[in-house]
Amino acid sequence: MAFIEAVMQYGFLQKALLTSVMVGIICGVIGCFIILRGMALMGDAISHAVLPGVAISYMLGVNFFFGAVISGVITAIAIGFVSQNSRIKHDTSIGIMFTAAFASGIIIITMLKSSTDLYHILFGNVLAVRLSDMWITLGISLIVLAAVYLFYKELLVSSFDETMGAAYGLPVRFIHYFLMTLLTMVTVASLQTVGIVLVVAMLITPAAAAYLLTERLWMMIFLASGIGVISSIVGLYFSFSYNLASGATIVISSTAIFILVFLFSPKHGLIWKTLKVKKKRASLI
Repeated sequence: MAFIEAVMQYGFLQKALLTSVMVGIICGVIGCFIILRGMALMGDAISHAVLPGVAISYMLGVNFFFGAVISGVITAIAIGFVSQNSRIKHDTSIGIMFTAAFASGIIIITMLKSSTDLYHILFGNVLAVRLSDMWITLGISLIVLAAVYLFYKELLVSSFDETMGAAYGLPVRFIHYFLMTLLTMVTVASLQTVGIVLVVAMLITPAAAAYLLTERLWMMIFLASGIGVISSIVGLYFSFSYNLASGATIVISSTAIFILVFLFSPKHGLIWKTLKVKKKRASLI
């Protein structure tokens, strides 16, 4: 009750709640495609690669959205370029590029003595969300949801079987970089809530839980978004009520939901699978 009363009373908490809900939705949506494509490491790479863009944006006095998107897209292109033009495999090029970008961001912040609070960039602070940040998150959310709605079939085919997508004449390489751009935008939208270090958890964990609950992509997207929203609200509650880091509480909330799904999912839950095996063994005796 106290939390609800605080939300009704304080504007900063209202902005934090709305921003968290939007981030939970778009992380769940994009996370589904990242899971299906086996690109969890790529999500981690993009989330770290935006740091130099964020640092430079703050130093130039412009909104971090622009620098972060540019930095993330450049890193994604560089990863693809290295893996396509050398013997180095994709996961290796990811490791090289995202660590280089992340290290560059730390060096820039250190050398130029930025006043930017690195802790909040890395781990998020949703309670400090400004009105401009909330509007940017809303804009990103609308763009991401519209893009997924308009290109759902192309994303579906290329995510399940890229070779078949190419055979159908789909521009699979363009779709890949298009998805990477959306991933970068979602990462930027998540900076204030969970931060650079923890954003990959919001991309992967709700989608992974949804993956255990259904075999249909459209249902997986809705479930992942719902889990993301619930995680965001519960995490914000604990963050506000007990003065804890917002990013950490949101991620822990999503992890708790994943554990419940992992154990009790009707088809793939560990407990139900164990009970089925025991029942089958008993029937054979």
